[in-house]
Amino acid sequence: MSLTDALLGPAPDAGPLITHYDDATGERIELSGVTTANWAAKAANLLRDECDVEPGTPVAVLLPAHWQTAAVLLAVWSCGGELVSDPSTAQWVLADADHLDAALAAEPGGGVVALSLDAFGKGLSGLPAGVIDFATEVRVHGDEFVPWEPVPGDAPAWDGASVDDVLAAARAAASDLGLSSGDRVLSTRSWSDSTGIREGLLAVLAAGASLVQVVNPDEAALDRRSETERCTRRL
Repeated sequence: MSLTDALLGPAPDAGPLITHYDDATGERIELSGVTTANWAAKAANLLRDECDVEPGTPVAVLLPAHWQTAAVLLAVWSCGGELVSDPSTAQWVLADADHLDAALAAEPGGGVVALSLDAFGKGLSGLPAGVIDFATEVRVHGDEFVPWEPVPGDAPAWDGASVDDVLAAARAAASDLGLSSGDRVLSTRSWSDSTGIREGLLAVLAAGASLVQVVNPDEAALDRRSETERCTRRL
């Protein structure tokens, strides 16, 4: 079982799994567990078929807290790739427009995948030659994914930590945060470091809870949003 399968296994049977708000733009996107899995599968097919990501391939992700970031993280782990914090050690770097220069400067051996994070699927224009435009390419890939080979529990998944270790850490974080199945978690946490990703995303999934992620939060609106979204916990 891949890390992605383990994380999505406890997903709620009904209702949203990830709800993304950007208070700077007014964007709201809601994904069910099935839709999240489909996006992760489409992204995994892209990474496998076009980038040759397979068990052990190091991949860096330079992206903000966003539903597409969740999809590509899950995609990397579906392929058995290893998430690495240092892009200079990566074979592939996935980045948005704000981090594209840093991704290119890392000179990854495979290349760069650029994400526009556009709510309507618009790609990025004027990309350097060889950079893959995620929004354009991902749409042609299937929403079911079967890896080339099973991903063992002792395979590296994140900066040398194994699949089993990352899953155990996510479950421990969920316990420490008091998250449980059925919780609806409102979070404004950044995913810019390992702690933010582990506690702000993986712990929520591992607990079988659902996530309401707010970026560029309007602090005055959070209490009302928590009530509207029927949130039970806040990070």
